[in-house]
Amino acid sequence: MTDSTQKKTYTLPGRAKKRLFIGVLALTTVLASALLYVIWYIARLGLAEIAAMLPMIVGGVFILLSAGALLAILNMVLAVKGWFYLPFLQRQTYELINMLFPVAVYVAKIFGIRKRQLEGSFIATSNLMFNRMGIKVPADKLLVVTPHCLQLATCPHKITRDPNNCKRCGGCDIGSLVNLSEEMGFHFFVATGGTLARQVVYNTRPKAVLAIACERDLMSGIQDVYPLPAVGVLNIRPNGPCYNTHVDMAEVRAQLEKIIIPKEQDNG
Repeated sequence: MTDSTQKKTYTLPGRAKKRLFIGVLALTTVLASALLYVIWYIARLGLAEIAAMLPMIVGGVFILLSAGALLAILNMVLAVKGWFYLPFLQRQTYELINMLFPVAVYVAKIFGIRKRQLEGSFIATSNLMFNRMGIKVPADKLLVVTPHCLQLATCPHKITRDPNNCKRCGGCDIGSLVNLSEEMGFHFFVATGGTLARQVVYNTRPKAVLAIACERDLMSGIQDVYPLPAVGVLNIRPNGPCYNTHVDMAEVRAQLEKIIIPKEQDNG
């Protein structure tokens, strides 16, 4: 199956709105800050009985937490807008996301926003920040990871751990990815789950990762490997999740060309 045929056959994932995730995360942060204030207001008299300065100290800590979270969100907005931002705040941003995302899911439900929409918006935001950093690595320092559901379910050949077992019959996109890895020189691995994917990252020790998966797995994967830079490409699910999925090979190639240092430059 050629890339052009795949585009005509499958509906590609729509572009997620980056402002959706940022808006919900900002609202969740404001609500969390308000909750901290309520906790402090209720506890302040009891804290004062323990030590006169304790209410001020606890209040100061709560203010610093809230201000730090809002600063991380502001930094994300600046990065998305293409304005000057502070790259060193990205770690704090991902830590904030890890902490508040479960709450953000419930906040989003109030406005009729599904969890998958929120995850897709996060991936779009994270990819944009990745591209803004201008990360370039040699091909042999890039790892491409994809789930095993990209393989045709009826295929008898085991490709997890060794994608070169693929016979490249064209029945799924694994063969195209193997061909692309040979052409461009990056490491390619098919994982059966997040644990194995993390093990591969540890063993390969890449400088960057391109992951192909659904919204949920991409979101958790990007956060798990941080501070290792990672970019995500959503899979295509014409048969539902985790079964005979596909990927837009044109998008994969475009992302790889942004990341991989051309050989002539690498040699120079």
